[in-house]
Amino acid sequence: MPKRMEIRIAGLGGQGVVLAGQILGRAAAYDGKQVVQTQSYGAEARGSAAKSEVIISDEKIGFPIVRKCDVLVAMSQTAMEKHRRDLKEDGTLILEEDIVNVPLDIKAKVIKVPATKTAEVKLNSKIYANVVMLGALTKITGLVSQGSVEKAIFESVSKEAQEKNINAFRIGFQLINQ
Repeated sequence: MPKRMEIRIAGLGGQGVVLAGQILGRAAAYDGKQVVQTQSYGAEARGSAAKSEVIISDEKIGFPIVRKCDVLVAMSQTAMEKHRRDLKEDGTLILEEDIVNVPLDIKAKVIKVPATKTAEVKLNSKIYANVVMLGALTKITGLVSQGSVEKAIFESVSKEAQEKNINAFRIGFQLINQ
């Protein structure tokens, strides 16, 4: 991993992008990294723009805002259009396969993940799409360890939701064959 990675997870309120960023940040801390996680969402919350930003570094983080993302996760078309200009040309774009169209002029590496469809089929609810996507992100980037993410999930969700969310993470992790 490079010394500093800037990740933005963006979508709509209700898609769980803030929770995914919180879990990623917590996992990075468990792995001994320096980490900053921030979030923002529209006043309406559900259905409005939402994003979570995570900076993971081997060194002290002096500026806590993502300027140019190394990784952009787009869970909605709106998020893609709004944030694509902040993605580095040599960055990685991870998008929700059935919801987001790939821009024709994108120069970044593009990986399509069927997170929502997978969550609906394998877990009987699209509510887990964010954690399926987090599993894919973890496998694609190698930024954090699988064990640290599972620990972070365990400590970030209710007791009733722990097993389903860890299962969703593992399913997303296995979706990526690299």
